[in-house]
Amino acid sequence: MAKRLEGKVAVITGATSGIGEVTAEIFIAEGASVILAGRTEEKGRKIAERLGEKAVFQRADVMDEADIKALVDLAVSQFGRLDCLFNNAGGRSEGTLETVTPDDFDYAMRLLLGSVVFGIKHATIAMKSQGSGCILNNSSIAAIRSGQGGYLYSAAKAGVTHLTKIAGLEVGQYGIRVNAISPGAVATPIFWGGSEVANTIDDEVNAKKLEKLKRNLAFATPLGKSGLPEDIANTALFLASDEGAYITCQDIVVDGGRTTMFHEAPKG
Repeated sequence: MAKRLEGKVAVITGATSGIGEVTAEIFIAEGASVILAGRTEEKGRKIAERLGEKAVFQRADVMDEADIKALVDLAVSQFGRLDCLFNNAGGRSEGTLETVTPDDFDYAMRLLLGSVVFGIKHATIAMKSQGSGCILNNSSIAAIRSGQGGYLYSAAKAGVTHLTKIAGLEVGQYGIRVNAISPGAVATPIFWGGSEVANTIDDEVNAKKLEKLKRNLAFATPLGKSGLPEDIANTALFLASDEGAYITCQDIVVDGGRTTMFHEAPKG
């Protein structure tokens, strides 16, 4: 039986933990060659070594446009093309309505929204000559519901979701599809500071934190269970494969029904 991504080439940002790492594993298992990007070099190289010859790690900071371009260039030089970019890298943001600073704002927008803007830019340049391509943006249910994330995080993710639709309209003529995936209550290290923090903690401690988080998040969905990185990775697999060939400009919510449980309280 043919693998679903046989012969395809992908770049995955934020690939040193959580959703990005699992997506890289699944993409490679389904036949893709993958450039794994992240800021934690030691862990990234270990993951690439474990995944085999179809995995290449490149250290990158997605807040730097030059690093994003370098990822796309590496995919093309190493494997000859780019079929899928998964703009997955992200993190937490600080600041409330009354405490937000210009630095808080700049950091959140550059990390969560700017990385997607420039990822789309450079992926499009590479994909146009092929006449095909798939760009995936990791958004969030915080983009469409209140109370699901911080002030700046929610605003930036709303930007990602809308940018996805606008970009898809613009690049569809080149055979390039652009979609967002909006996770809900998915157990990943982002809840205790992201991959950089998790990589400084003992594996056993991280595992205990993850199990506790899963139990807590299970109460947040009608299904009574936490989302897992595999749930998002499998959605990315479907969208990146030929099975998703007629899907573009969409925001695919993967939340176990969580968004149906939250409604804004009436005022007055």
